[in-house]
Amino acid sequence: LAYEALLVAAVVLAGSFPFVLMAHGAGALGRPLFQLYLVALTRAYFTWQWRRGGRTLPMKTWRLKLVTREGGELAWGHAVKRYFCALAGTLALGAGFLWALLDRDRLFLHDRLAGTRIIYAPATTPSPPR
Repeated sequence: LAYEALLVAAVVLAGSFPFVLMAHGAGALGRPLFQLYLVALTRAYFTWQWRRGGRTLPMKTWRLKLVTREGGELAWGHAVKRYFCALAGTLALGAGFLWALLDRDRLFLHDRLAGTRIIYAPATTPSPPR
């Protein structure tokens, strides 16, 4: 999660720049619009990565892959539902992640609700000889 948080922070920082330039002086409406923009930005990042191979960069590093409960590739509906359930679980002081401690299959709450799961996916190509 820490590695993912660093990457998302970089995406948010870089993605905030155009909004801040365009919405400078927006008044009272600026803050809620900015928050909605950040939700849309992070949703685009995560759902695109999950649909594009089931992995974000940190998931690739740790050899993890997001699949449907049956083991197939994610549809857009799975990815969007997982994102919004994860967002809600995070806003509830991380309860969606703590759920895995109680779940019989050790799934996060957002995975349980979205019909997804994370699997270990070892490297497909052998490492070069040293």
